[in-house]
Amino acid sequence: MKIEINKIYNENSKKGLKKLPSNSIDCCVTSPPYWGLRDYGVDDQIGLENTPDEFVKNIVEVFNEVYRVLKEDGTLWLIIGDSYAGSGKGAVTHPDTNNKWKQGTNIGISHSSGKKKLIHHFNSNCYKPKDLIGIPWMVAFALRNSGWYLRQDIIWSKPNPMPESVKDRCTKSHEYIFLLSKSQKYYYDNDSIKTPIKDATVRRVIQDIENQKGSTRVPGKINGNMKAVFPKRKPRPSDNKKGNQGTGGIPIGLNGSSFKNHNNFLNENGELIHGSKANKKSVWEITTKGYKEAHFATYPEKLIVDCIKAGCKENGIVLDPFMGAGTTALVAKKLNRNYLGFELNPEYVDISEKRLRKELGLFS
Repeated sequence: MKIEINKIYNENSKKGLKKLPSNSIDCCVTSPPYWGLRDYGVDDQIGLENTPDEFVKNIVEVFNEVYRVLKEDGTLWLIIGDSYAGSGKGAVTHPDTNNKWKQGTNIGISHSSGKKKLIHHFNSNCYKPKDLIGIPWMVAFALRNSGWYLRQDIIWSKPNPMPESVKDRCTKSHEYIFLLSKSQKYYYDNDSIKTPIKDATVRRVIQDIENQKGSTRVPGKINGNMKAVFPKRKPRPSDNKKGNQGTGGIPIGLNGSSFKNHNNFLNENGELIHGSKANKKSVWEITTKGYKEAHFATYPEKLIVDCIKAGCKENGIVLDPFMGAGTTALVAKKLNRNYLGFELNPEYVDISEKRLRKELGLFS
């Protein structure tokens, strides 16, 4: 079967990936099924394994194929959540599973995400009731061991998390996005995802150090207000050290360079230049937003916009081996990229295709 781009294939991701040529994909943005969260009603699905280790093993096998099909400068942006070991009391099973989940002891798992909670009994020699299992990091370390470069953990902070009735820990309101790369050097468009710097921040950091204002010290301290502290480096002969006496070096700028002559933020008249930008930070606060046609959890479009902007050139190909409701495909096309995806459940493929036609029209 010839694989075409801008198409979602109703196929097991590992089998489908084997049909792709090596070094043919620019970027992969995806979120695999979370372990034990729900039964998607199809055979060969990932997420119903009896142990976390089995789940991680299956995930690694899929992403070994993703590694192969990525170009040498390709990246993987992996969204994945965690789960807790519970007592298993009152556990439920999907009516189509024939109790195949009830194979273990009284240990179960529970999640705070998703519309339908499914508690999975599993054999456990190392997880105690109420333990946080650590699935995201288990996967991240396993992928690193298999050859991927583990470049960064990004926190998806959710202002509107699912409510929890727990009384002995905080309500969980974040998930992880792991940035992994195939090579030590890879495509990453840093400028495309920079964020505006507030004018107040710029005004503070461009002050002369001796005149720089800061927060008031503890009562009784007599050596003035607390100054903003910057990383230091050894001054170069070309640096303008005016205003930096006593600092031991030149403050490092928000865009990674020094505030040499303050030219990064002031025009020739000494006026503040608006619109200065800084590197995007590693905590992304994005509201959850599902897709009403899908009866399962989907990540919001906004969450992966910067993943695709930074990780894939225009007209490149974004891969999603777990396409679900088609969010990756939709955002890729909106950003002038191509997509290619696999989805095991034919119902979800239909949902994705209808969504693309509705939102993109002829461009789908």
